[in-house]
This record gives sequence, structure tokens and C-alpha cells, in this order.
Amino acid sequence: MSILYWVNNMNNNLSKPTILFHWLTGGAFIFVFCLGLYRDMLPESMNIMNNHKSLGVIVFVIAVLRLLWRFKEGAITSITKLSKVQSVAAKVVHYLLLLATIVMPLSGILMSIGGGRAISVFGLELIASGEKIEWLGSIAHSSHIASVDFIIVILFLHVAGALKHQLIDKDGTLSRMLGR
Repeated sequence: MSILYWVNNMNNNLSKPTILFHWLTGGAFIFVFCLGLYRDMLPESMNIMNNHKSLGVIVFVIAVLRLLWRFKEGAITSITKLSKVQSVAAKVVHYLLLLATIVMPLSGILMSIGGGRAISVFGLELIASGEKIEWLGSIAHSSHIASVDFIIVILFLHVAGALKHQLIDKDGTLSRMLGR
């Protein structure tokens, strides 16, 4: 990175909570997402669905906290000047990722509620089981399943954009997200 980069971006650091929420939400979301994708390939003894559901509730809480933090801090600005197309694409991908980290676990929670099942986190019951709500379970199930391929594409675009910034633009975006 050039000296010019550092001079222009001295006050462009991200707060520690912003960095923590980014990696915690992203890492937890991807882990739970993979548990759901590969649940049939993993041994039953791992109790995958219960772990997937418990961790999904935790991801939901983290994602809501991240979203509240984002409202407080505002959107992350780009280090470099982007073309209009790149700027719009980056914003769309970021907003869709924020939305996915809320909607995917929420649809899982609503799917369980709609199925009459309790919501619990590793055995700690948060919402008691109740009557089945067919329409809720159906809508939540459809959105939970239908969004998988869409989320994979959005995650790919996000990672590709980060790698472009790091390897082609060499603008320090990834270093900034690592707190450096």
C-alpha cells in the first residue's frame, strides 16, 4: 500500500464493534448455513438439526444486534472511489447480506413455530410449543429453502468483491475489515 493510501484514509478506520459484528455474524451465519446444507451427510449422533436450530436463534440475535449497530454507526464507506455501477452493486450486495442474516434464521424460527415446535437454544426453551399454524409453517419453509441458492450467490459476490479490493485494487479494504 502506498503512503498516499494511508494519508487519505487515516480517519477511515472501522470501530472494533463493527469489525467484531462483521466477522461474528458472517462466521456464525456461514457455519449454521453449512450445517443446514450438509445435515444429511453428517452423523446423526451430532444432533445436527437441534444444533442448527439453536445456533440459528443465536445467529438471529447477533444479526439483529449487528443491524442495530449499523443503524447507530451508519453504512461503511468505501476506501476508494468506485464507479456508479460498482457502488450500486456493493450497496445491493451488502443490504442483501444484512437482510439474509435476519430473514434466514427468522424463517427457521417461524418454521418451527408454524410446525407447533418449541424454540429452544441448547435445551433452554425460549418459546413453548403450541398449535400448528399451517400457513406460517408453509411460508417460512418455502422462504427458508428457496433462499439457499440466492444466499450462496450473494456470499460469493461479497467474497469476490473483497478479493478484488485486496488483490486487484490493493486498497486496504480487507485489512480495514481485519482491524489493521
